[in-house]
Amino acid sequence: MSFPLDRRAFLRRAAAYGGALLTSPSLRGLAACNGLPVGRRSPGYGPLAPSPDAPELWVPAGFRVARLSETGVPSTVNPSLTVPLAVDGMAAFPLPNGNVRLIRNHEVTTAAATARPIGAPERSYDVRAGGGTTSLEVRVHPDGRAELVAEFVSLSGTHVNCAGGPTPWGSWISCEETVAGTGQGYAQDHGYCFEVPAAATAEADPVPLKAMGRFVHEAVAVDPRTGIVYLTEDARWSADPALDQPGAGFYRFLPRERGNLRAGGRLQMLAVADRPGYFTVTGQRPGAALPVEWVEVEDPDPPAAATDRSAVFRQGFAGGGAVFQRLEGCWPGDGSIYFDATSGGDAGAGQVWQYRPGEERLRLVFESPSREVLDSPDNICVSPRGGLVICEDGAAEQYLRGLTPEGEIFDLVRTAGPMSEFAGSCFGPGGRTLFFNRQGSRVPGGPEPGATYALWGPWERGAL
Repeated sequence: MSFPLDRRAFLRRAAAYGGALLTSPSLRGLAACNGLPVGRRSPGYGPLAPSPDAPELWVPAGFRVARLSETGVPSTVNPSLTVPLAVDGMAAFPLPNGNVRLIRNHEVTTAAATARPIGAPERSYDVRAGGGTTSLEVRVHPDGRAELVAEFVSLSGTHVNCAGGPTPWGSWISCEETVAGTGQGYAQDHGYCFEVPAAATAEADPVPLKAMGRFVHEAVAVDPRTGIVYLTEDARWSADPALDQPGAGFYRFLPRERGNLRAGGRLQMLAVADRPGYFTVTGQRPGAALPVEWVEVEDPDPPAAATDRSAVFRQGFAGGGAVFQRLEGCWPGDGSIYFDATSGGDAGAGQVWQYRPGEERLRLVFESPSREVLDSPDNICVSPRGGLVICEDGAAEQYLRGLTPEGEIFDLVRTAGPMSEFAGSCFGPGGRTLFFNRQGSRVPGGPEPGATYALWGPWERGAL
């Protein structure tokens, strides 16, 4: 179902968000369902047509696209770098010279026997793992046009780096969506978060943030008021006990020192108050407020995680934690944390949730009634003009969808045919340019290159 978001609230701007996305907007509140038709669509920015700049994409009239970087080939600005595969989560940061820093994940899934680090072996966390991050410098012109200036490896030797999130102190948290480790032939255990400074011009020190948990991480969002880090888990729930899929948790990390994640802290899992094990996957009513509390995860890096990807979840669930279905995208918006359940909902097509820190309330803000309306929401971000950009990881053609303050869905970008998922949507400082990725193949020799794009145009015509 869809229901309207409070327009005036949706359009308010957030306060400055540290070094990242200084013009990120706010989403202050949500109205209850007022009976809008299920699956109501908005015209958005109008019909999509093939882009003359990047013919693999369709965009609205008046919008331009630049393909900044393509995987599997030498960088156009750094020929010594073959751009790593599988571009995924990403964020944008302002640089002192007025340019934009993009930090981008690489969800490389190559097995230990054949993997090679994307950066210098001596700087890599694990020489048998092929994931990590690259950093790009982009010059954005007054009209929104973007051009690539620099591109380099900024984290290597990690594994299955899926999503993550920016911090208010000017860094990117890259998350591993795996618990593989030495038992699978890797030189190090995986399943952790790593921090990459936006100011770095070379590979960051690859320090696993073990207090933030060892599980199948997806995304993070940092509350700029408190420094608390919220984390999603891309794990499935199944009613079939033989599959042993107990579901996903929504977590928060309370750092011992604000802005210093290496100093450790406490990991907790969200629970619905007085309703232990609350099941969010189906049967939910959009707009209804659920009071929540947090339960302790006593051992965020348990030995059992080496063989049980749900070892952290089981601790939280035993304490009363709520069950979600494949939590992926996560983004802060002035006083709220928004996150989506890729396979949640009665139709199994996806849900978007809002958590309000301080108020301790959880609300379902959008549930897709069918895959034609919204198919498997993954990475998300918030627009400076009021609206959500949702990356789909669906079937056949892939879409970037927009969600308006009225709860209406529209198409913003789509692929010209069946391709890999969209990921990494984020607006640059000033909000004139939307950056995003098309993932491409995740193993060497795969059939599809991935790419990073910039999109600009008449944003004032619509909700984004």
